[in-house]
Amino acid sequence: MKSITRRTFACGIALLPSFRSALARAQAAVSPTEARAIAKEAYVYGYPMVDSYRIQHAYFVDAKNPEYKAPWNKLRNFSRVFTPEDKAVQTPNSDTPYSFLGMDLRAEPIVLTVPVIEEERYFSIQLIDAYTFNFDYIGSRSTGNNGGSFLIAGPNWQGSTPKGVTKVLRAETEFALAAYRTQLFNPGDIDNVKKVQAGYKVQTLSAFLGAPAPKAASAIDFIKPLTSDTEKTSLEFFNIVNFLLQFCPTNPSEKELMARFAKIGVEAGKNFNASNLTPELKTAIEQGMADAWQALAQLQKRMDAGEVTSADTFGSRAYLKNNYLYRMAAAVVGIYGNSKQEAMYPLYLVDADGQKFDGANRYTVRFAPGQLPPVNAFWSLTMYELPSSLLSANPINRYLLNSPMLSQFKRDADGGITFYIQNEAPAADRQPNWLPAPKGGFFVVMRLYWPKAEALEGKWKQPPMQRAV
Repeated sequence: MKSITRRTFACGIALLPSFRSALARAQAAVSPTEARAIAKEAYVYGYPMVDSYRIQHAYFVDAKNPEYKAPWNKLRNFSRVFTPEDKAVQTPNSDTPYSFLGMDLRAEPIVLTVPVIEEERYFSIQLIDAYTFNFDYIGSRSTGNNGGSFLIAGPNWQGSTPKGVTKVLRAETEFALAAYRTQLFNPGDIDNVKKVQAGYKVQTLSAFLGAPAPKAASAIDFIKPLTSDTEKTSLEFFNIVNFLLQFCPTNPSEKELMARFAKIGVEAGKNFNASNLTPELKTAIEQGMADAWQALAQLQKRMDAGEVTSADTFGSRAYLKNNYLYRMAAAVVGIYGNSKQEAMYPLYLVDADGQKFDGANRYTVRFAPGQLPPVNAFWSLTMYELPSSLLSANPINRYLLNSPMLSQFKRDADGGITFYIQNEAPAADRQPNWLPAPKGGFFVVMRLYWPKAEALEGKWKQPPMQRAV
């Protein structure tokens, strides 16, 4: 059977008079006020999906993109950490060399095999669906370092656990991302990381079992992604949402929500053509998009005040309880962030006086004796410049301070540690504890990998970052 591409399907529908009349009837049934409210909801709901698609299109579809990694279902290892030259993903970590796998689960499951890894080396495989929910994990915390084979199944696979498979993990969307993190202890450790990465294996289930492959899934005419800037205002945003929803079977908890979205033309597999909107509805939908960003700005104030933490915004569907604004915030602040059991991200967005950080000033953060971040794996402090939220280039190529560097840091007289966050180099005796800042605005992300109970339960608090006088 000849496959039907998205483009031919969309163009064919756009020409049908019956479709145009149906669209007109739908528009007449929704007022501009209601359309604005629905557009706000649909934008908040869809933003993480659209931004994730932008990234994964670059990673797994567009072979000419400088950020391209590999085709779907093929693992790509990177035996280096991220630098300011890596620009696809906001707030990337620079602690762990990554491996990336884009999974197309339509035809059959994918089996991820990991080798035995020494106990002291942290690793994780974060499994992320098309909504950006973290639906499961493989790694030191979740499955241990003794190796195994793990089957990742899409929503339509109904099989039982095959022989040789350690565990079956299920995604609710037909496309998913596996983000591997393998701890690097120091620059001289990179060859050991390469050996671990060489042991990561990816196979289709049929290849793993040595069985005949099923019929291939139909070819997809992938829609062109928006840029991170045009995602904020372009009505093509909703056309991309429609394209993505066809690979996301409706969750039972969202049936009413999908019916509401359909009132403005947001519906799986349909063509959302802004030129078919009445001027009043077009304006209302654009206003709804702006309202979504206003709602996020209000949430950002709560995050700045510590009422909501970044740990509240990352996780599974069950953890987030369909809080779509939190999911949007997670995508904006640091898409693909870990669930808090795997990693916590205390943020330094403002100083101890509530002021935004500026590279024209100097800052310090001090960890009293015995008050370093409580982790089972390791912790780090990483600098990001604004407005890009990317790593900040500096003369010494130091983008973070972390626990593997503890032996290099200079201790205070009482055994505590003070770090210096500033643009210009401090005095020579303080430079081991220096985190270089850009000249303009910035923020700092603390990462706690495999945090201990006192961090998860809120018994440990990050110390404030003080402006130096």
